[in-house]
Amino acid sequence: MDPFLRYLFFLVLFFKLSISTSISEIPKFPCQPPRYNSYTFCNQSLSITTRAQSLISLLTLQEKIFQLSDNASGIPRLGIPPYEWWSESLHGIAINGPGVSFSNGPVSAATGFPQVIVTAAAFNRTLWFLIGSAIAIEARAMYNVGQAGLTYWAPNINVFRDPRWGRGQETPGEDPMVASAYAIEFVKGFQGGNWKRNGDGSGRYGFGEKRVLREDGKVDDGLMLSACCKHFTVYDLEKWGNFRRYSFNALVTEQDLEDTYQPPFRSCIQQGKASCLMCSYNEVNGVPACAREDLLQKARTEWGFEGYIVSDCDAVATIFEYQNYTKSPVDAVAIALKAGMDINCGSYLKRHAQSAVDKGELREEDIDRALLNLFSVQLRLGLFDGDPKKGQFGKLGPQDVCTQEHKALALEAARQGIVLLKNDNKFLPLNKKAVSSLAIIGSLANSASSLGGDYTGYPCNPQSLFDGLKAYIMKTSYAIGCHDVSCDSDAQFDEAMHIAKSADFVIIVAGLDLSQETEDHDRVSLLLPGKQMNLVSSVAAASKKPVILVLTGGGPLDISFAKRDPRIASILWIGYPGEAGPKALAEVIFGEYNPGGRLPMTWYPEWFTKIPMNDMRMRADPSRGYPGRTYRFYTGNRVYGFGEGLSYSNYTYKFLSAPSKLSLSKSLTATSRKRILNQSGGRFNYIHIDEMNSCNSLTFYVQISVTNAGDMDGSHVVMLFSRVPKFFEGTPEKQLIGFDRVHTSSRKSTETSIFIDPCKDLSIVNEQGKRIMLLGDHVLLLGDLEHFVTIEAY
Repeated sequence: MDPFLRYLFFLVLFFKLSISTSISEIPKFPCQPPRYNSYTFCNQSLSITTRAQSLISLLTLQEKIFQLSDNASGIPRLGIPPYEWWSESLHGIAINGPGVSFSNGPVSAATGFPQVIVTAAAFNRTLWFLIGSAIAIEARAMYNVGQAGLTYWAPNINVFRDPRWGRGQETPGEDPMVASAYAIEFVKGFQGGNWKRNGDGSGRYGFGEKRVLREDGKVDDGLMLSACCKHFTVYDLEKWGNFRRYSFNALVTEQDLEDTYQPPFRSCIQQGKASCLMCSYNEVNGVPACAREDLLQKARTEWGFEGYIVSDCDAVATIFEYQNYTKSPVDAVAIALKAGMDINCGSYLKRHAQSAVDKGELREEDIDRALLNLFSVQLRLGLFDGDPKKGQFGKLGPQDVCTQEHKALALEAARQGIVLLKNDNKFLPLNKKAVSSLAIIGSLANSASSLGGDYTGYPCNPQSLFDGLKAYIMKTSYAIGCHDVSCDSDAQFDEAMHIAKSADFVIIVAGLDLSQETEDHDRVSLLLPGKQMNLVSSVAAASKKPVILVLTGGGPLDISFAKRDPRIASILWIGYPGEAGPKALAEVIFGEYNPGGRLPMTWYPEWFTKIPMNDMRMRADPSRGYPGRTYRFYTGNRVYGFGEGLSYSNYTYKFLSAPSKLSLSKSLTATSRKRILNQSGGRFNYIHIDEMNSCNSLTFYVQISVTNAGDMDGSHVVMLFSRVPKFFEGTPEKQLIGFDRVHTSSRKSTETSIFIDPCKDLSIVNEQGKRIMLLGDHVLLLGDLEHFVTIEAY
């Protein structure tokens, strides 16, 4: 062999061996002693900012760029392994993100909680908080054994604006106040607000810890996990007609933006303290959401966001490839990073950021700014604190996943989320001793896999609804009725009617699954799919007694036929109830649990599908035949309304205390007082909220008495609405300003109170997107009761 070639051969061999050796030596976690823990970024006594800046200063430009992807590259020379940012935990640890693996370690399943829309139907803040906490414990346990990451892209807090939306199931419903409350509680629980370190290093429910002092004298909150508010913003269309989420331009008014679409995100950041924000695919008024510098910066400067901003997956690519907003991929990368996005789910930044720098469209300082946000969150999570098993969450492991405590919480969540929509002549609950035989009908009744909805993992104890009901009545028969949910044939109707004729009681399971509604798939109809309606009616006609209809799915349904049909005695909506749904349903049907769930979204009639899904306006426009959206603005007829839900008990209310008058005079700024005094012509109708010095002196509690007039104990959702004076067009028909879920005892009264901040709860948003408080008579609505509160400015 030629000496030069021999030299070249050994040089290449040495290079390969050195690379292989260096990679094999990279520890599983950064800052592992003795070799890799001497760097400044490993020094836990320093501030988060100091440590993050130190790490950035050690990186080459290429190393920096390779951190700007969800699959961040490792840095062998610093002992930093690769990190996968993308994990999912919408209602339990999910398999969607590559950061989670159920096959590479001792954890093969995780608790499957109900889909978010079902949990929202419970209207229970404590429940939402505890679910977030339980998921966090299981996620940290999986991280400790190398099966999950620390950064999760949940919750989805977009408002469920259109009933056809395939991902409405993932959200807390159509009301921005409820979505805000859910975001706050879930994020607080998930990021560690319920964790307390014990002396033995184990954790129990309690309060979280503060960690590291900052240069400004404040403290950085240590994070158990990182939660991500998504999808920012005005995202609620997948695929409808010629519109796709990747290229859809959401045209939205400043009024609707401030009044409906933004409040959940503001609350998620300000009160929930979320450490991540995800920008969405769509354009907002002609500008891609991930390039909306004004909105992304507003989150930081006005809302106080401290965390990282991630794009939805390949949303940077869509800026060029689908939206044609830029002339090249390089331009798309530059505009997104300079707008304030920090990391791309996908490889676009890895592939094009270097060219953007070379062409002068992107500065290295822009990349450093993004890395500071990314590394700061990782440091708050303890990712650079060495072996996690030696940290405050180190004792968590496989024994903390699928615990009895978590499975009991999943059962309670399913119970509280079930909504009883119809119960003629108190047909339910059934007396188990009086039921000799039971027939269960429907393709969804015998499928355990259909109960989770999307963004689901592998549940601890999966079972079907049929399994859950059969555990109560031994003589239980089953017929599929339709081959699948699309139900395009009636070939199996005869078998279903046959078992219905011979059974003592009949339960029909109908509705939706992920073949009908999911990510990238919106519905085109609100009716039951295919021939399901015919199946329900045929079985009801064949049954010797009225039947029970159980509805699955996250989207609203037009079941007007069933609502009117006396042969269908009871209707229950269970949505996607998770792994404990079958037992929860059986408990409700047989009277072991008194249902109390309320619908978190309006159920519209089928004619609503004539309304273009791409019309983002919330308020009705009678002159153009536009009925508006959600209970706050919709003026058409309803199949079932937001907040509806029956119980086996009847409840009555009483206002115990609430003010009848509020004076704003002492809360106004001097400029505002002067403007009122100088007001000429007509009556002065409103005050701008930003003209108030403070709202603290105006806050009050509404004291409420709830009486359970029935024979069963039960938990009951109290919902307090308000109606503002009708000085302007487009004011809400009514709006929810407070809710509470209270336990009640049979034939007894229970008291509760709801806190009211008039500047937030009794205000509205004008056409300019500014929040105002209307003067005059505001009405508090509690069931059928009304209480007037007069607001005066002088």
